[in-house]
Amino acid sequence: MVYDCFVAICNPLRYPLIMSGRMCIELATGAWFGAFLLTGLLALTVPSWLCGPNVINHFTCEVLAVLKLACSDSHASEMVVFVTGVLALLLPFSFILVTYVRIGLAVLRIRSAHGRSKAVSTCSSHLTVVSIFYGTAMFMYLRPQFKSTSDQDKMVSLFYGALTPMMNPLIYSLRNKDVHGALRRVTSRKILA
Repeated sequence: MVYDCFVAICNPLRYPLIMSGRMCIELATGAWFGAFLLTGLLALTVPSWLCGPNVINHFTCEVLAVLKLACSDSHASEMVVFVTGVLALLLPFSFILVTYVRIGLAVLRIRSAHGRSKAVSTCSSHLTVVSIFYGTAMFMYLRPQFKSTSDQDKMVSLFYGALTPMMNPLIYSLRNKDVHGALRRVTSRKILA
C-alpha cells in the first residue's frame, strides 16, 4: 500500500504504467511467498517436547507463548523468532518509513493547500494503522524473551491481532464521502432527538 501511495503522489502521471496488473500480482506474490517462507522456518524450529500442563497462557497460539512451555533449550528457536521478526517486521517498517519521508518531501513541494491536504489525508490513515500494527508487533517479537508470560503481552497481542484489523475498515470507510455524510446525518438525528 505504501508503494502504491508513493507512486500515486510522487509519479501521478506514470501511475497506470508503474502500478500495472502485473506489478500488483508481483507484489502480492512476494508478500505471500515471504510469509510462507518465514512461517515454515518458524514451524521447523519450534521444539516438539513441551513440559508441564501444556496450557498456553495466552489468547492465541503465539509462538512465543508455546516456546515458554518447552522442556528443552529454546535459545535457537528464540533466535529464529528474533531473526524472522527482523525480516518480517523491522525491514518492511523501515521501508514504509523511508517511503513516507519521500512522500512527505513530495507533499511539501505541492503548491496548493488543497493538494497537500488531499495527499496528507490519503496517507495519514494508512500510516496510523501501520504504526499501531508494526509498533506493537515489534514490541512483542524484537525484545528479550523471558519464561513468564505477562498480561502485558496478551494486551499487546490484541493490538496487532484484533484492534488493527478492526480499525482498517473503519478508518478507510470514513474517508469515503458517502459514508462520512451518512455518519453525519445519523449523528445529527441522534443529537436532535
